[in-house]
Amino acid sequence: MQTMREDAETILREAVAAAQPGRLVREALAAERLTGRIVLLAAGKAAWAMAQAACACVPVRRGIVITKDGHLGGTLPPLELAEAGHPVPDARAFAAARRALALTQGLTAEDTVLVLLSGGASALFELPLVPEARLREITQRLLRSGADIAAMNAVRKRLSAVKGGRFAQHCAPARVVSILLSDVLGDRPDVIGSGPAVPDPSTSGEALEAAGQAGLLPDAALEALLRQETPKLLENARWHVVGGVRLLCAAAEETCRRLGYAPFVLTDRLSCEAREAGRFLSAAAQYHAGRGRALALLAGGETVVHVTGSGLGGRNQELALAAAPGLEGLSDAAVFSFGSDGTDGPTDAAGGYADGRTAAILRALGRTAEAWLDDNDAWHALAQTGGLLRTGPTGTNVNDLSVLLIGKPRLTF
Repeated sequence: MQTMREDAETILREAVAAAQPGRLVREALAAERLTGRIVLLAAGKAAWAMAQAACACVPVRRGIVITKDGHLGGTLPPLELAEAGHPVPDARAFAAARRALALTQGLTAEDTVLVLLSGGASALFELPLVPEARLREITQRLLRSGADIAAMNAVRKRLSAVKGGRFAQHCAPARVVSILLSDVLGDRPDVIGSGPAVPDPSTSGEALEAAGQAGLLPDAALEALLRQETPKLLENARWHVVGGVRLLCAAAEETCRRLGYAPFVLTDRLSCEAREAGRFLSAAAQYHAGRGRALALLAGGETVVHVTGSGLGGRNQELALAAAPGLEGLSDAAVFSFGSDGTDGPTDAAGGYADGRTAAILRALGRTAEAWLDDNDAWHALAQTGGLLRTGPTGTNVNDLSVLLIGKPRLTF
């Protein structure tokens, strides 16, 4: 019989497998009739897999795939391939965006630009209207401020030549068809990848507020850009939103049921501090543990971390570590959390796992879970307890999943 940790690995693996983008891209393209020359732009952590599926379905003339380091799966003729920095854009991202603009010049109204976006595209597909070093600084400040993705994108769209519908404007008069693998709460097309080919409903007021909260103002040049409005109507663009965290939750729910847990999806819009989510799940464990019932409580979404320490980690590792004190002493409960893309923050882990032994192990090693959290150093803490979840790049990205397992099922004969 598998251990609870092995159950967590199984749930993670099968949920991610169900969210692979190939089938989703094929289904979306089956509903489209693409004409003329087809030029492809794929950007994001799942860009390579999405592009591979598209090239098997439609006769792509040319295009470019832009993805995170280590996320390419091989050559894809006739496409150009580029890797770039994430979550902070770098010079490689800017060069790839310039190449995408060049590949989509000179098209006619009979031609089609096929845009495939997935999580990470906001950083990976970028051409700034501010100096490159300044954009990196702005992005880092926004990330450290704890701004949610919508607020961050309201700023980034106004500092970009390609975001907020501006790429679709560039492609006109060609038709632009986007397939968007959602990694955002509510599956809003204007938020996925910062909406390069959809109308942008965000306002300059929202952008100015987010910039102010991140300490980026006053700055006259920056403020002038943030006051510019983005396209609110794009007659040459249409889009399909596919996948999303709800699919991840449904797949995990089914796996939990097969493993013998009674599953319940709490939400697919988890949005709060990672520590608070971890503490909530451990509090639920304290109520349900020891009652002889095998339960699985699931929450999909994306938490945030306000970084005050100098450690290493990610929101999913921090969530799991924050659950550890509340799980201490429970023999039949565990919390794990992971990013479906296989990367949690600037680390090599997809997420983290904690159970009733985690806090005691850390204390015996000379430092409490709370002390590790104070330094935002969940990676090093969980590395010592065997609590890091590692998958490598998964080829998809549909947000995060956090799970509380209670009462390991027992085989009966």
